[in-house]
Parts: sequence; structure tokens; C-alpha cells
Amino acid sequence: MNKKFMVLLLFIAVVTTLLLADVGDYLSLDYFNQQREFIERWQSERPVMTALIFALIYILVTALSLPGAAVLTLISGALFGLLWGLVIASVASTVGATLAFLIARSVLRDWVQSKFSTHLSAINEGIKKDGEFYLLTLRLVPVFPFFIINLVMALTPIKVTTFYWVSQVGMLAGTAVYVNAGTQLAQIDSPAGIISPQMILSFVLLGLLPWTAKALVGWLKQRRALAKFNRPASFDNNLLVIGAGAAGLVSSYIAATVRAKVTLIEKHKMGGDCLNTGCIPSKALIRSARINRYLDRAQAFGLAKVADRHVDFAAVMARVQAVIAKVEPHDSVQRYTELGVNCLPGEATIVSPWEVEVNGKRISARHIIVASGGRPMIPDIPGLETMGYVDSDSLWQIQALPERLLVMGGGPIGCELAQAFSRLGSRVTMVVRSGLLPKEDDDVSAVVVERFRSEGIEVLERCHVEAFNMLNGDKTCDAILMAAPNTNAGDKRISRVFDQLLVATGRCANTENLGFEVVGVQRNSNGTVAVDEFMRTSCPTIFACGDVAGPYQFTHVASHQAWYASVNALFGSVKRFKVDYTVIPWVTFTDPEVARVGLSERDAKAKHIAYELTRYGLDDLDRAMADSEDHGFIKVLTKPGSDKILGVTIVGYHASELIAEYILAMKHGLGLNKILSTIHIYPTFSEANKYIAGEWKKARKPENLLVWVEKFHAWRR
Repeated sequence: MNKKFMVLLLFIAVVTTLLLADVGDYLSLDYFNQQREFIERWQSERPVMTALIFALIYILVTALSLPGAAVLTLISGALFGLLWGLVIASVASTVGATLAFLIARSVLRDWVQSKFSTHLSAINEGIKKDGEFYLLTLRLVPVFPFFIINLVMALTPIKVTTFYWVSQVGMLAGTAVYVNAGTQLAQIDSPAGIISPQMILSFVLLGLLPWTAKALVGWLKQRRALAKFNRPASFDNNLLVIGAGAAGLVSSYIAATVRAKVTLIEKHKMGGDCLNTGCIPSKALIRSARINRYLDRAQAFGLAKVADRHVDFAAVMARVQAVIAKVEPHDSVQRYTELGVNCLPGEATIVSPWEVEVNGKRISARHIIVASGGRPMIPDIPGLETMGYVDSDSLWQIQALPERLLVMGGGPIGCELAQAFSRLGSRVTMVVRSGLLPKEDDDVSAVVVERFRSEGIEVLERCHVEAFNMLNGDKTCDAILMAAPNTNAGDKRISRVFDQLLVATGRCANTENLGFEVVGVQRNSNGTVAVDEFMRTSCPTIFACGDVAGPYQFTHVASHQAWYASVNALFGSVKRFKVDYTVIPWVTFTDPEVARVGLSERDAKAKHIAYELTRYGLDDLDRAMADSEDHGFIKVLTKPGSDKILGVTIVGYHASELIAEYILAMKHGLGLNKILSTIHIYPTFSEANKYIAGEWKKARKPENLLVWVEKFHAWRR
């Protein structure tokens, strides 16, 4: 039998036995007053023994959450006086509460955390950060039954030692009131007699003390952080924004919309990475590559093969630039100036919590938002710098299609660009340190790897690059191809020749030369700016959002964070909003596309979150067959016994569009039953969302009921 279940049964048995034995009758003031003369005589003869027995009874009552702790606290004052009564009752109550805490934790915590993990994630994070603060507040207000506090806190990640000392301190004031009242026990009819509305109000005010203290500490920390700087008597702006990428543009737009005076500073190009070197140019290139792929597949669609065609790579890159130019007005100085934003070219350096220096001139604002973005991360590999390479920023300057392209990195950027260049005619080799798309589930990565290899891309997973060299006039990459786990094969050295190297090994935050050291803005171990749940840095007047802050380096997340950063900067003194990361979607724009929102199977297992899996193959979808794109799948993770969606992964054609329905559903708490009951147009790819909801429902049909339904129909015939 499960040990936890045995502990629970034993606990229930002991408590039930004691309650049936009317133990409550012995934990009453009436019983104590009846036996008072005997108890006091025993105490005078054996004072230490009496204190120990009393403490043990108190610990047992509290540990088993039996009624009577308040009475025992009064009796403690009557028997031992204010000082020793307070010591005995305080220690015994805390030890008993901790034992109750440990019993509840050992029996219930794992079950509660696994069953309600999605609901408890925010609470767990709050407890990890401010658990002692919340516990102290609850302990100071005796309106909350302490046995409930013991149980609830046991289900959270709070440490046992923290629970003990905070309980010891937090219950001291209330215990002192009861013990002091106990010294006058002859004048008290019941424990309720010492708690008047005025007394309860006093405890409530006492409970507010930690919150007041926290606010005061925050105010003092802010004063200390700003003390060495001279605050301007007035400000040029309400808000200064550094960086005109997605995060900076949205921050400026929001500020201008609410009629705040805002200055936006950009040292290079409006639109940032997304417009100039990231999302827009890469998708334009992918589109050209896909059209070329369709021409290769012409005969599969009943069309004659196109003869004597070739890729004009310079024209492809010219189209990419034309697309950038077409989108550019959306992010232009002209547009944002018309919106009310003061756009200022130049490199900004923070010189005080309220001021930046640009082009030799100081500009002030009540708050500053840093949205300086990120840049490609370049690994330190022998020969890399002398060999020459391009990254996702500099790639767009090349005008000749490389015959042999080596791509280092298997994340979304590396995968998208590798496939695009392969489809345009390059012979592509990918060297990947772990596996392709390492953040996705293995079955997802396997589909992409299979497609890449079928298109002629050499994918070398578990490949560690040692050096780059020149050999007989050729650029070479020397690497170790590590053996797959659980095999007898050994590692082997390999070498690959290439004409062009693309480094796509991740991105890092732009935090240099911004003046962070001057104002004490702290950074995380990965180089991003450390921000709190309000997007505020360690300098209280400076906020950060986008790639410079992380943890997600997506344009749509940068825009999402920008709302919180700008609103909290402008209105934080009135109302603040905690950034919400509960529903974060992303897409890798390979062919097939890989789209995800919420948990993957790998995430769920790592976090010990129980789930049920439903899978639907897109090869079964009519529209996919009509378009000859019948490949890939959708898989949905749901809460056991419920249609609540925990996560969705889609691998296939237009996955980036199909995922939108699940993003909406998860954001607003809609389950698979709602998707199933919604009409989807036939024939479309979006029908797949309805069909997987049907698969979920079919797997849960009431078999026992259907037996009787079948009999009913037979009777009707």
C-alpha cells in the first residue's frame, strides 16, 4: 500500500478516535476550572514536568488540527504567567504547526501540485519570491484559522525552516494577547470573550504592517538608488525610449496615444532587426525559395516541367530589399512623427536615472525604456574570424548564391535559412551541436530532419566544431561527430568543405555602452537586463523590454512586453500591471512549418505536469490532399479528465495560421469542446482543428451508456 495513503489513513484514524472520545470536553475552560485546584497543586510540586506535559499536549492538538489551541493558550497564561506562558505556548504552537505542515506536505502536496499545476504555477513563483512575507501577513491576523494556513502553505514550495521561523515570529503577537488574557482567566467565560471588534481591527492593522513595511522598504530602496543623482526640477519628456525596434516602436506608440510627451532614439534604422535583417527579409527569401520549390514540383500538379530555368540570386535579394522598402513606411520616422513621437537619430547613453546624452546633448524624462534589442551571438572557435562568415544580420548583403553553404546552428534561424538557400540551389550542410530545433519534441524535430534530408540538405546532428582552416585553397570545417547515445559506435572526426559560412548559433542582448554601470542597472547571467514582473530594472526609473530583456526573443513578445513597460512607466504610481507570459506562441517558418503554444510533451515531463495527448495526422485532411500538402500533424495536450488545453504543436503547411485558434482558446479558457462545436468552413486547413477536437471527444465517448443506447435503438426497430 502507498506510504502516503497509509499516513493519511493513520492521521484520519487518530483524529476520529480522539473526536469520538470527546477530547474536546477536556480542552475547555469549564473542564480546566473544575480541575484547576488539582492541576495547580500538581504544578507546584512538579513545575518542569507540568510544563513539558502541557507543551506536548499543545503540540499534539496543533499537529492534529484539533479544536482547543486557543483554550490551551489561555490556560498557559493562567498556569505559567505571562513570560513563561508566552514562551511555552509560542514554541509549542509553532512546533505543532510545523508538524501539521509536514504531515500535510508529505500526504497531499505532490498530488495537489500535479493535479492543479497550471493553476498553481503563478502561486508557486510568488511563494518562492515572497513566501515569508505572505505567511507573516496571515499569521499576524488571527481572523484566518491557523490550521488552514498550515495546510495551504504545506502545498506550496515554501521551505520548512522558513515556515517555522516566520510562524514563530508571526504568531507571537496574537499568542501574547491570549496568554495575557489567560492570566485573568477567572474573569473570562470563553475564548471569544477576549476578541472584540476593536481587537480584531487591531489585528487587521497589524496584518497590514508587512505590506506597509514592504512599501516603505521599496520606497527607501528607490530613494537610496537615486540618492546620488540630482533629479531635474522639470522634465523634457514623460518618456524616453532607446531603440526603434518592435519593443521601442510599440512603447512610443502607446505613450503618444495617451498624450504623453515621448522621444524615441535610434542609432541605426527604424524598425530594428525585424524589419531590416530578421522577420521581414527572411520571410521574403523563404517565399522566393518556396516558389522555386513549386517549380521543381510542377509535374506533381499535372504541369509541364519548366525547362532551362535558373535562379537569379541578385534579383531574389533585390526583391527582399523591395519588400523591406514596402513595409518600411509602417515603421518610419514620418509615421511616428505624425503620431506625436519625437524621433531622434543618434546613440543614447544613460547619464542619470532621468537623463540620456544624445549627440552631445542631455535630454530628460520621468522614465526611460531601454529597447536596444539583440544581435547574433558568435562563438569563439579557432579560425572563425580569419575564415570570414555571415550571420543573420550581414547575410542580406551578399549578391552571389554560394555553391556550398555551411550553416552552423540548428535553431529556427539556422533551419529557415538553410532550407531557403538549399531550395535556391546551394548545397547546404548543417552542423548542429545537439539536435535540430532542440526546444521542440523529438517527433517534431524528426519530421523537419527527414524533410531536410529528402531535399538534399546534409544534417549533422551532435556535431562539435573544433576549428576552421584553409586546405588546398578551400575553406574547411573540422568537427567531431559524436556517436548517438546507447550505441557501440564511437565518435569520429569529419571535415567539410564550403564556400560560405552562415553562423546561426543564437542571439545576445545589446547592453554595451548604454551607461548601465552609471545607474546600477543589473544584468542576468545570460547578459540580458534583469527586470521584475513590471518590466522595471534595478534602477526604479528605467524599464526594459524586447530582446534586451528576454526571456523570449520574438517580435510579438517584444510588443507584448512594451505595453507593460510603457503603461507601468507612465501610470505605475497609480496602477501597475504584471507582465503575462501564460500564453506565448511561436513558429519556425520551415517547410513544414512548426508552430507551438503552451506546453510541449518535453516541457510537461520536465515540470511533472500530467497530461493527455490527442494527435491528428494532416494526411487525413481533404484540403491538404487537394493541395498536395498532406503531411504533418497536430498534437494537443489536455488536462487529464478535462478538455482544457495545456499546449499545442502543429507541424505542417500553414501551421503558423492554424495555431491562432488555439492561442485564442488558451488565452480565454476555451476547451476542445468549444472548438468542436464551432462551424469550420469546408474544405479548409482550419478544419483540422475541429477534427482533432473530434478525436479527443471520440476517445472519451461513454461506452457503457452507448451499450444501452444500442439496446434502445434495437427495441425501437
